[in-house]
Amino acid sequence: MAKITKRVKFTFPQDMIKQPVTYQLGQKFKVITNIRRANVRDDMGWVVLELEGDEAEIERGLNWVTTTGVRVDSVVGDVVEG
Repeated sequence: MAKITKRVKFTFPQDMIKQPVTYQLGQKFKVITNIRRANVRDDMGWVVLELEGDEAEIERGLNWVTTTGVRVDSVVGDVVEG
């Protein structure tokens, strides 16, 4: 299967900021995570990631991320779509 790279933005609600969601995504699924930008404060946080792997595996991983309460948006270039 062909590997793809997908850029996404995770937005963390206050109660999820300290949870290792990005780490767990890379451990639970065959997805390489590469942090491109991030901003974390006490009340919220976001991170822009490049995800590399099989498209179906990336989608499975992103579906899991949404179940944790983290918002997932697609990113094209440096612009967030969502």
